[in-house]
Amino acid sequence: MRILLIEDSGRLRELLSEAIREAGWRIDAFASASEGRLALEEISYDLLLLDLGLPDEDGLDILKSLRVAKQHIPVLVLTARGAVDERIAGLDAGADDYLVKPFNNGELIARVRALMRRSPVTTMPTLEFAGIRFDLATRQVTGDGIEMALAPSEKSLLELLMRNGGKVVSKRKMEHAFSEFGDERSSNAVELAISRLRRKLEGHRANAVIETVRGVGYMLHEANV
Repeated sequence: MRILLIEDSGRLRELLSEAIREAGWRIDAFASASEGRLALEEISYDLLLLDLGLPDEDGLDILKSLRVAKQHIPVLVLTARGAVDERIAGLDAGADDYLVKPFNNGELIARVRALMRRSPVTTMPTLEFAGIRFDLATRQVTGDGIEMALAPSEKSLLELLMRNGGKVVSKRKMEHAFSEFGDERSSNAVELAISRLRRKLEGHRANAVIETVRGVGYMLHEANV
């Protein structure tokens, strides 16, 4: 899952980005509406965390333009505007949820999980392949009921492989899944992460194998196939 945060407070951007990454999701964070709009044009996000008090544009205008364009990305508004009529305005403009500052990061993460469960992108809350179960909401991965200790980057790659189980996933697509905006990862970084993920699957005696398709990418398949 990839999240976009548009928030003008540098300190809050840093804290929220850290909390989102610790929860196992990727995040791109920007300080202005113009930067956020450019990111939305380039990348397909699963969720938008949107501050309303931006320096160059009211966040409500971004929200309204998304809905006019029929873009159904879930939007969680983060704002200091806590009056009832202001919350109503945000929800009427198309927000899916509303969180008034200051808030607890634990509540933010819980609300993100709830929105992802409701999102059309995550109508299947768990992925299952060759004895591996991946809960997309909690980011918990189990093999035969036993939890697997995977780093967030390894989970991102495993999710992509599981979504395409039995099919080849290109190296470029893997690099994209492994990266954040402005921090593109090399194919070598992906190879190292795949190598670690392979060892963990083998150590867990999972019935899933990551095969390297030379010059193309990687494929997850069942060991006995």
